[in-house]
Amino acid sequence: MTNRLAIFDCDGTLVDSQANIHAAMTACFAEAGRAAPDRAAVRRIVGLSLPEAMRALLPDADDAHHHALAEGYKRCFRLLREQGKVEEALYEGIAETLDRLEADGWLLGVATGKSDRGLRLVLEHHGLFDRFVTLQTADRHPSKPHPSMIEQAMAEAGADRLSTVMIGDTSYDILMAHNAGVRAIGVAWGYHEPAELLAEGADVVALHPSELPLLCSRETA
Repeated sequence: MTNRLAIFDCDGTLVDSQANIHAAMTACFAEAGRAAPDRAAVRRIVGLSLPEAMRALLPDADDAHHHALAEGYKRCFRLLREQGKVEEALYEGIAETLDRLEADGWLLGVATGKSDRGLRLVLEHHGLFDRFVTLQTADRHPSKPHPSMIEQAMAEAGADRLSTVMIGDTSYDILMAHNAGVRAIGVAWGYHEPAELLAEGADVVALHPSELPLLCSRETA
């Protein structure tokens, strides 16, 4: 029997980490002697792998500079964490939604632009690490919207395209789902607007986490 798999993005879908990301981005740009990007620009790149995010923020810089900024961001984020300034709050209703999905027989996965270390820290902080049967990060895959993360998640979970759904808050999540040939559910509480998610091809946009179990079942019925 093919398993049903619900894959979640992390930042903007499971947890609200916008303030942390903006603070680390501001610090790493200052370290490099550059003016910090505004919050709206930073929201746009959440979900991309770090070099791709830097490329989007500074399209005129070269690849070496993009990679240097990406490493600087990692250092700045680690420093914020060491100083106890990182807060990655779980969105209201997410824990209960995961309970319901598991009770309905879904396997759970994550596909994120975070690193392995960063994802593990946030999931362990909320007591969720063992809930997910497959964890895919930017450490081992091309940036979203490449389908690699979803393809590997399906292979590890014993799921196929018809029994898998991708749940995320950005257009990159939606495009990644389409590239992998799976259903895409957008969420309205993250970093890209619902209208944009629908325009990119989301099958539906959830307004609250409590809607996800029913929407997942409809999408894979």
